[in-house]
Amino acid sequence: MLSMNDPSLTDRCAQLSGMLPFDGIGLYEQPKPRFIFKMPRVVPDQKSKFESDELFRRLSRESEVRYTGFRDRPQEERQVRFQNGCREGHTEIAFIATGTNIQLVFNPSISANSYHMAPPSRECDFDKEHGKVHLKSSFIMNGVCVRWRGWLDLERLDGVGCLEYDEEKAMIEDAMLRDQIERYNQRLREFEKQRSYSRGQQDRTQDQDMDLRMSGGVMNSQSMSRCPQRLSGIPLQEETGHD
Repeated sequence: MLSMNDPSLTDRCAQLSGMLPFDGIGLYEQPKPRFIFKMPRVVPDQKSKFESDELFRRLSRESEVRYTGFRDRPQEERQVRFQNGCREGHTEIAFIATGTNIQLVFNPSISANSYHMAPPSRECDFDKEHGKVHLKSSFIMNGVCVRWRGWLDLERLDGVGCLEYDEEKAMIEDAMLRDQIERYNQRLREFEKQRSYSRGQQDRTQDQDMDLRMSGGVMNSQSMSRCPQRLSGIPLQEETGHD
């Protein structure tokens, strides 16, 4: 039966969680400092990757897309569910040429007939073209900020779309990445400083212990030299003179 302090169980938990392994903490044992680096959301040079990566180059060209939700349902039901999902702000599409599936999330549709004024560049537009819905959705794909732009037919549930490089979101994520790296370096410096201080304390403690042991050994040797009769085990007899 495995216990929580079993090393094999600890290693298995570390492998499953993807984090650094941890040691079992005793009742009076101080927890050891753990240094965990959070995985960045984006790559350092997003635009270069978007322009050079083969998958992005293929998806950046306008190509046929198709709605992929509720494939096991009748066509009429899928049409209703697709429109309801768009009005709620989400849908699922796939690029036919590459088979790439994408979950789109965007701002819900706002009808032009309502008393609310529609934003100038709304992300879900049923009024732009009859029988179609035009969608825009920004997200991070393979460490790059992109924006999907396209339209789908409300009856056939297919259409045309492509990926674009999202310059505005990329600048925001780059600033967050630089801040994250700076905080990581600061924590690393503090960690190294604390570790060097702990090592110095440990070395001084060992030196003090060694000094005590050496001084104790000198005292023992001096006491033994003052009592030679205890070394031989034979008591000394006083010499008596003969007349």
